[in-house]
Amino acid sequence: MQKKKVVVLTGAGISAESGLRTFRDSDGLWEGYEIEEVATPRAWRKNPQLVLDFYNYRRRDVLNAQPNAAHIGLAELEHDFDVTIITQNIDDLHERGGSTKVMHLHGEIFKMRSEENEQLIYEIEDDIQLGDKAEDGAQLRPHIVWFEEAVPMIEVAVPIVQQADIFVVVGTSLAVYPAAGLITVAANSIPKFIVDKKIPSTTSVYNLTAIEKPATEGVKELKELLKPFVL
Repeated sequence: MQKKKVVVLTGAGISAESGLRTFRDSDGLWEGYEIEEVATPRAWRKNPQLVLDFYNYRRRDVLNAQPNAAHIGLAELEHDFDVTIITQNIDDLHERGGSTKVMHLHGEIFKMRSEENEQLIYEIEDDIQLGDKAEDGAQLRPHIVWFEEAVPMIEVAVPIVQQADIFVVVGTSLAVYPAAGLITVAANSIPKFIVDKKIPSTTSVYNLTAIEKPATEGVKELKELLKPFVL
């Protein structure tokens, strides 16, 4: 028998318990910066050094972070299900937690690319400096989808969600589009689960089970709730 397809959309809440701050804290800032200063194409044009400094700092943060029980728990679902993780996060904690199929909607902190050609992508663990060039001679920038930029991976994600037998959301406020719209793409007939400290409004979603807990506790409960669906 083929394993059931479980598709999991994850957001900043799952990495928060590994010490990585969520996107907007209560003060409306991200690591003390206004989003517009560090995570938009306008910011890059205005002050590329500040943008590089910001992401270089975050890259070091991710290197020092460790996957938590929620990352590991989702990876363990692969014993019984065909699991695809679609994450809004730019860290690699899902991969380090053991998940084998991970799609990053918003880019990856350990990659950089040409500012002119988004197909020229390179691995990076150290800092990106002004003057570091891609093979086309253009400045290298973080391989991150900034606000006001298109999200090309969403076109890959939609058919994956449409084919899901079970759809799960972990640690996202469902406020950042187009990622938040993926929950409406899943078939009405399939079971859906949402794990978050504060469950967002999902009144239009059918067959939804809400688990209002932090990701580490919620994924543990989720694993129990999924046991009846194992073939």
